[in-house]
Amino acid sequence: MNPMQEAHLGRVKAEFAALVDAKYRAGAAEHSGELLALSDSEILDLAIEEAIDQVVYLLSLREKLARSTP
Repeated sequence: MNPMQEAHLGRVKAEFAALVDAKYRAGAAEHSGELLALSDSEILDLAIEEAIDQVVYLLSLREKLARSTP
């Protein structure tokens, strides 16, 4: 990889580390439990809920961007 790609990767990794730390801690506080103590089906259900949220956010952003584009 070239230096620009290495720098970009470094920024992505740093931001991801900060975001995942905050998200994990917030989830632990919200659910007040051990993620690994949940059953497989509970983890799957939570993952599906997160995936649905992500699609809703992406479709909403697409709609918002389409409205703001002449």
